Amino acid sequence: MDDELNITYITLDGHVEVHKYRYLYFVIMLTVYILIICCNFTIVCLIWIHNNLHEPMYIFIAALLINSVLFSTNIYPKLLIDFMSEKQIISYSTCLFQFFLFHSLGSSEFLLLAVMAYDRYVSICKPLQYPTIMTKTTVSIFLCSAWVVPTCHIAVLVIMSVDMKLCNLTLRGIFCNNSIYNLHCVSSRVRSIFGVITVIITALFPLLFILFTYTRILIISYQSCRNVRKKAAQTCLPHLLVLISFSCLCAYDIIIVRLGSEFPKTARLIITLQVILYHPLFNPIIYGLKMKEISKHLKRLFCQTKVM
Repeated sequence: MDDELNITYITLDGHVEVHKYRYLYFVIMLTVYILIICCNFTIVCLIWIHNNLHEPMYIFIAALLINSVLFSTNIYPKLLIDFMSEKQIISYSTCLFQFFLFHSLGSSEFLLLAVMAYDRYVSICKPLQYPTIMTKTTVSIFLCSAWVVPTCHIAVLVIMSVDMKLCNLTLRGIFCNNSIYNLHCVSSRVRSIFGVITVIITALFPLLFILFTYTRILIISYQSCRNVRKKAAQTCLPHLLVLISFSCLCAYDIIIVRLGSEFPKTARLIITLQVILYHPLFNPIIYGLKMKEISKHLKRLFCQTKVM
């Protein structure tokens, strides 16, 4: 506690031998962060530049990749600072802000994947109605909702936590997630209920909706001709892979927070790193390789670079 500024500092206790391997940690994380920014924005720029990619499906992909960069930017700069610092600490207000961004952007990913599933459902199951359903206005509403809805819900949880009394100033983690609740002296029943409602609205409902739409797509594709099945496989498989990847990582994050001290510190660090290392790089690789039009533009881009 800083008496002059009245700032409460939290110790981040999730690091393993950071003083011994600080430079190795720093180089690896900085390299990964640069790769995340370059890979994601390369595809975003391709979608922005090429007119044939100005379709709802590619616009949603660009939004998802931008969301991944924002998600990483919320975590990586602070991690890099911590690796080079003698003490790994964070003010409680900054911790709440990181918690807010972590969960609002994570929830936005689920909603964006739900929107993408609906887009594929309309495209494959109602192709003649697609231009009238997926208009620019509809796309804009979907994108705004995917970011605004989670932001409002998580903001309420943060406001509820601002004045909570802290009995513990050590966080078992390398950044602020649900584990901040373990810092509070007492748990708030209202906040817990609202947290469950938030999870249901921003994660469970989108997940069930995605499963429903892809089941419908699968049934209709199976009953249709070969071209429809091929189109469904080409455009839906990347979304499903990203969904499975992100859902697994969210499950890991929830498990390590819930089990807490029962998890060995090294194992907890490795699993936590999976959440922030693997997925932000997985998205651009999957969409770059599996989406035919994006892959085509990437090949042209790298071929031109080689020639130059």
